[in-house]
Amino acid sequence: MRVAALLPSATETLFALGVEPVGVSHSCDHPPAARDLPTLTSTVVDHDDRSASDIDAQMRSVDGAVYDLDVDRLAALEPDFVVTQATCDVCAVDAGAVHEAVASLDPAPEVLTLDPHSFSDVLDDVARLGAAVDRPDAAAALVDGLTDCVERVRERAADAVAGSGRPRTAVLDWTDPPIRAGHWVRDMVDIAGGDPSFQPDGASEPVAWEDVRTYDPEALVVAPCGFERDRAVDAAGGLADRPGWRDLAAVADNRAYAVDGNALFNRPSHRLVDSLEALFACLHPDRAEAPPAAVDRIGRVGDAAARTAGAAAR
Repeated sequence: MRVAALLPSATETLFALGVEPVGVSHSCDHPPAARDLPTLTSTVVDHDDRSASDIDAQMRSVDGAVYDLDVDRLAALEPDFVVTQATCDVCAVDAGAVHEAVASLDPAPEVLTLDPHSFSDVLDDVARLGAAVDRPDAAAALVDGLTDCVERVRERAADAVAGSGRPRTAVLDWTDPPIRAGHWVRDMVDIAGGDPSFQPDGASEPVAWEDVRTYDPEALVVAPCGFERDRAVDAAGGLADRPGWRDLAAVADNRAYAVDGNALFNRPSHRLVDSLEALFACLHPDRAEAPPAAVDRIGRVGDAAARTAGAAAR
């Protein structure tokens, strides 16, 4: 089956199921082999070396579609199946545009639109995708393994919570303006043993900095959408200029983290299960086991603040 994946999470999961897409989105970068596949989408927003505020300003100034689909290239690849999404209209090509483009092809490929809004939805989508691409057994095996990993984290988190309670936790998926992460992130915080009440029960949403100060998180995790770890550390460092930053419990206790959002929180793929282990390490560092690979994608917000202070002193 020839499958075109128009979002990174689908590409990641397809590879995990043993299916290499014939074409991918411009954002697909995992696994590394995805970078060598034909690209079917593009964006008018320049993300390279741009600050969070600059990217936000560009997004707001766009008159029309933020993302474009190369329909001619899609037609040339002759896909049997196209995978798109309806969860976030600022993260990938609009699902309506995909359906319109596909309808113009002859023969028209089937379309699977993923729309996860909870952690369980993400795992369910692995099975849905596996069934759609004729890999039901591989999907079932993957989901079984993922479920076992989730339960292990859940059990360890229960022990940690029994001993020290649930730390007030805030996860931001943008810094300027601050946006608190929604969808599956609230569930992830709960599973990993944190207080999820700060996260919206729905889509990500802007939050006033004063509300962050009032909540006073004991653990702050900054995962800017589309930013790798070092860039996330730099972006999160800008929060240190906001009033009351040093008074936050998370900052005073050195538990303000900046993480690779792409790998750990932003994409609803099977890799979110790996992210639970990393999140548990942030929320209950004294109970974390030998660091998993995902922990290498975590930095401290203080690292960026120290670099900024050093540059100012020079």
